[in-house]
Amino acid sequence: MPVSEVLTQSQIDALLSAARGGENIGSTEDTGGEKKYRKYDFRSPRKFTKDRLKMLDSIFENYSRNLNSRINGLMHTSCEISVESAEEQRYYEFSNALIEGDILTLAYIRYGDVREEAPVLLHVTKPLMLSMIDRMMGGEGEVDDDLDPEYTFTDLELKIAEGLTHYFVDNMGESWENYIHLDFDFGRIEPNPTMIQPLGLDEIVVIMDLTVKFPNCDGRMSICLPGMVLTNIFGEINRQNTAHKNQDEAAAREIFESLKNTEIELVAEICRTQLKLSDIYHLSVGDVIDLKRPKDSPVYINIGGRRWFDGVMGVHNKNMAVKIGKTYYEPEERDVEQDGR
Repeated sequence: MPVSEVLTQSQIDALLSAARGGENIGSTEDTGGEKKYRKYDFRSPRKFTKDRLKMLDSIFENYSRNLNSRINGLMHTSCEISVESAEEQRYYEFSNALIEGDILTLAYIRYGDVREEAPVLLHVTKPLMLSMIDRMMGGEGEVDDDLDPEYTFTDLELKIAEGLTHYFVDNMGESWENYIHLDFDFGRIEPNPTMIQPLGLDEIVVIMDLTVKFPNCDGRMSICLPGMVLTNIFGEINRQNTAHKNQDEAAAREIFESLKNTEIELVAEICRTQLKLSDIYHLSVGDVIDLKRPKDSPVYINIGGRRWFDGVMGVHNKNMAVKIGKTYYEPEERDVEQDGR
């Protein structure tokens, strides 16, 4: 054990306990090849699957692209926004990271006739918000590296910050359009998030972390999505998908019913060959035309002038018949002129 390593009290207690029990005390260093696994807390099981988190990641990737182009136009500068992570947590893990003087934005989701009561929370790091405020006021977005952590926003800065976060919230619904139509209603901003508790401390939330980079400043934007709200939204998406699927199936049945009595030409083609007009002129009863194909070759079944099946000649109830053998699924295979047959 390196001399410079300092043991914690729990490690000291464990060593003394092992010594009293006569156990072999080996090195307490972690082996480099040992794989570490994250401990699973059975008291707070995961509520959302990896597929759901990937779906949210895709939604907010779309949001970051849309917001990126609009911020570039709004502030006349180059900006890069990307999704850093999508992680399920307890709300207290999110709230503990907030400090006095941060700006927290509350927004509410609407879909159909439903308006969720639990708010979506938007947090932008203080240096990043000050940089954007400076740009909105005609500055270069420079932020003091020695910014006091306890710095509080002025009334004018709060008003500009409210306009910016209002803009961020208004653009959030577009990213969900591929799944469901959502409207995000701006609620209010809170200049001191440590004094409010919009969600229960143990409530499940999903935190979307986005990184925002300007030429002379970068920071983080975090969006806290309440778990119960997401559960309701995912349920609505499943309901709408089921309804659309049933509508599509009903429409397909209706179309098929209308086509049932439609007449279409079906031709069983043995082969194609070419003859000179003089040969055809001299044909007579009993003459034989050599098709240059084995007698057990398949018969081509053409529907509407397109090849759909191969078949075999036979007899069914004393009538000539063709038994279906192969189906041509690809459109290019249905061209009856493809090989001159």
